[in-house]
Amino acid sequence: MTPQRLWPGLLLAVLGAIGFSGKAIIVKLAYRYGGVDAVTLLMWRMLLALPLFLLLAWWAGRGQARLTARDWRDVAVLGFTGYYLASFLDFAGLAYITASLERLILYLNPTLVLLLSVLCFHHRIGRRQVLALAVSYAGVVAVFAHELHFEGANTALGAALVFGSAVSYAVYLALSGRVVQRLGALRLTGLASSVACGLCIAQFVLLRPLAAAWVPEPVLWLSLLNATACTVAPVLMVMLAIARIGAPLSAQVGMVGPMSTLLMGVFILGEPMNGWIAVGTALVLGGVFLVGLKR
Repeated sequence: MTPQRLWPGLLLAVLGAIGFSGKAIIVKLAYRYGGVDAVTLLMWRMLLALPLFLLLAWWAGRGQARLTARDWRDVAVLGFTGYYLASFLDFAGLAYITASLERLILYLNPTLVLLLSVLCFHHRIGRRQVLALAVSYAGVVAVFAHELHFEGANTALGAALVFGSAVSYAVYLALSGRVVQRLGALRLTGLASSVACGLCIAQFVLLRPLAAAWVPEPVLWLSLLNATACTVAPVLMVMLAIARIGAPLSAQVGMVGPMSTLLMGVFILGEPMNGWIAVGTALVLGGVFLVGLKR
């Protein structure tokens, strides 16, 4: 791999991981203004991101075969699990837990995909992978125990919601492999995300009066930042990074995500930082690293 491809790829992977991590910070900031909930915040994020995802789907689909009924079915299922349900549960959970714990729980995705492959596809699991699972979940438990003291009893509800988000996205990852081969990563992302945007907007229309869309002006600006810098842009940067340096190296570089969330939570949100959080973060990152190691 030449330096001309390596360093731009590494930079794109780092910026993509930081962009994804910033989503939790922005949501926590928006909650501070009051009068908004997960349904409303998610609606604004997806409404503002929808034109960009439609453009991405169109651009990536130029010259490609038209979608079949099977393709549309798969896109709908993946859009529901990977982008709608996972996003809604994540936004709802952030109302109760810190951004640091949220990012650590979401970072369990590789271990959840591993567990799904064992339970659903009967893959065998080795000793190193069992160790990786134990180390990762021990890290989350360490931070969770601290959060129970810091945030109160609602921590359990918030952690459960975010863990449900991680499971939903793990299902998306486990099911998307063959669809990615047929449609391509960028086209699938654009289409599935557009489906999710429509679901989030419809959810708001069904569950909230239209007057609830009038939110404080700072919330609108935060939603715009969330839709662009923390939703669409990271998707593109990670895809470009994978094209330059490959998925394994991109995934390893993406481990800066939990650390960036931790630091932004401390300096922007004023969240606590102590030995328990540092140890928990190290354990989660170590476990994910072990899962990703080649045999």
